[in-house]
Amino acid sequence: MTITERLESEMKDAMRAGEKLRLGVIRRARAAIKNAEIEAGGPLDDPGVERVLKGLAKQHRESIEQFRPAGREDLAAQEEAELAVLSDYLPEQLDAATVEAAVREVIVEEGATSPKDMGRVIKATVARLGTAADGRMVSETAKRLLAE
Repeated sequence: MTITERLESEMKDAMRAGEKLRLGVIRRARAAIKNAEIEAGGPLDDPGVERVLKGLAKQHRESIEQFRPAGREDLAAQEEAELAVLSDYLPEQLDAATVEAAVREVIVEEGATSPKDMGRVIKATVARLGTAADGRMVSETAKRLLAE
């Protein structure tokens, strides 16, 4: 079952169960996927759908980072609840130790020695780990390791 099919099936289940939060998140995710398909000129495969969902998750995380310092805990809690629903449709993220090990391997393979090589290292690491790694974590890890 593809992610799109799963979203549609679970949207129907959420409607039947009266789960308004889950239903709203799934509807917004499906709309974002549909917009991406229109932009791409055809249906998206699972990796393409994952990219769209990761973008939505990133937006939720950024909103949380904005709401907390502003003292809007109510809005931050809402965003966290929506992010939790969205996370059900994303692949499990790698932990920091695994990402660091991959970045170290890429640094050795690429012969990177300074922060100037960061772009090459990030590109190769993301290509290796795919959607299972958070781009921000890869970037921060590469920056820290290349600065040593």
